[in-house]
Amino acid sequence: QVQLAESGGGLVQAGGSLRLSCVASGSPFSINAMGWGRQAPGKQRELVATMTGGGSTNYADSVKGRFTISRDNAKNTVYLQMNSLKPEDTAVYYCHVVTVRPYWGQGTQVTVSS
Repeated sequence: QVQLAESGGGLVQAGGSLRLSCVASGSPFSINAMGWGRQAPGKQRELVATMTGGGSTNYADSVKGRFTISRDNAKNTVYLQMNSLKPEDTAVYYCHVVTVRPYWGQGTQVTVSS
């Protein structure tokens, strides 16, 4: 069973920055993709950034140019650097990891005030 430990959420003013971290542990299988999703109140969860083991990245259009995903494979850790935050980025952010199946973390709240 994979455990995901997220950190780095919080309250920030519009235009500010936050960095999320997620450490994955307990997997008997290699980790393939790692990424982040988010879910705002009343909306469906969406993937906002993913990175494969080979380093290929994919971003939702709404965060392109503002968010940057990175990972440290040796530490099984994925990061999300979020810059130029907007109130519409307010959501619970979930770590997402794929081994032989996908896993989601417990989530960390990000609130952007206007």
